[in-house]
Amino acid sequence: MTYQEALDFLYPLHRFGIKPGFDRVQALFDQLGSPQNRLGLVIHIAGTNGKGSVAAALASIFQAAGRKTALYTSPHLVDFTERMRIDGQPISHEKVAAYSSLLKDEAVALNATFFELTTAIAFAWFADEAVEVSVIETGMGGRLDATALVDSSYAVITSIGMDHTEWLGGTLALIAAEKAAIIKPASRVFTAVSEPEALLPIRTRAELCGASLFVAGKDALWTLDGASLGLLELGVRSARFNYPALKVPLTGAFHAPNVTLAVMVAEDAGIGGEYIAQGLAGLLATGYRARLEKISDAPAVLLDVSHNPDGMRVTVSAIEAFRQEYSRVNVVLGLASDKDAAAVIRELCRLDCAFYPVSIPSERSLPPEEIAALCRKEGATATPFTTGRDALSYLRQNVASDELILVTGSFYLAGEIIAGGCG
Repeated sequence: MTYQEALDFLYPLHRFGIKPGFDRVQALFDQLGSPQNRLGLVIHIAGTNGKGSVAAALASIFQAAGRKTALYTSPHLVDFTERMRIDGQPISHEKVAAYSSLLKDEAVALNATFFELTTAIAFAWFADEAVEVSVIETGMGGRLDATALVDSSYAVITSIGMDHTEWLGGTLALIAAEKAAIIKPASRVFTAVSEPEALLPIRTRAELCGASLFVAGKDALWTLDGASLGLLELGVRSARFNYPALKVPLTGAFHAPNVTLAVMVAEDAGIGGEYIAQGLAGLLATGYRARLEKISDAPAVLLDVSHNPDGMRVTVSAIEAFRQEYSRVNVVLGLASDKDAAAVIRELCRLDCAFYPVSIPSERSLPPEEIAALCRKEGATATPFTTGRDALSYLRQNVASDELILVTGSFYLAGEIIAGGCG
């Protein structure tokens, strides 16, 4: 297989959707010599929102400390290889083609899903490269996620919110229980979850597994020193150490609990304060993008991937801190059809914004006219466009230099903007 042939094989596997269960991915792992058991120190991360920032922060910290570090995240924005990196460098096209060729027959026989095969490729590459640390982000949930076969030393649960309810359950407690299933016997558990309903299943699972539980906001505290577009300044104090004047290239005070989680895990793993500070400052070198990322000025353009009501709530709260700096906010919004579009729009309406609904490059795209109708129902103006690039190009040419453009709602939309050279 060439790389393009590998992609042509992999992407249609999306048609198999989500299939809970481990038989298929276990069979793929078996063919590869059980790479899930050769990943070094494993940090497994689940949560409704915040997984990406915690994963990127931890990978960057361990890299700064000189550890050969793997990072597995999803989805990608532009190129498939973004999903798996070692020391910040994505897998090569040649490696993707080689592992895909090796697994093709078995994957076809099993009717394996895209995410199952992608996970097998990532773990095989990590194991073959003898990584020392693997930072693994779940795809969805935790209990039946393809990544759940790893024997993790650390389980990190960032937040619990209402997303993927058709798979994970319709209450915070049910969703938390699904995600808490990544906790393994004698692992060490770190969470920023504070809602009693969501924290209880995590605490219960930890107790059943004999796992120690540490909660950000209780076992470690943060102080916010400053927040501006593209920079978060904070201090973190644990029971053992104080980490003052940390600087992280992130937008939004809501990232503080996620940064604190990363500091807590790194400290527990024996990483020194100088490497923690260095790693946090260099977080973007891991490929972390499009989380309220400022991609241009005059007018300012923020690129974001928030796609559910909880995520959009914190995104809007972050922007509200800078709202007075802009005469108007324009939102280019693209959503998948399985999202709670009305709730997402209600959160965005707090910005007193004008909407420019667009399609996203996915078969699950919600039509722009449907999004526009929901916006108007909330009393907002809405001008639909065919694509995100069309809407962004129009706005850049027609709004004042002191206005803000927010592009949000989907990883697919952010990827389209970046791939088109607009970001």
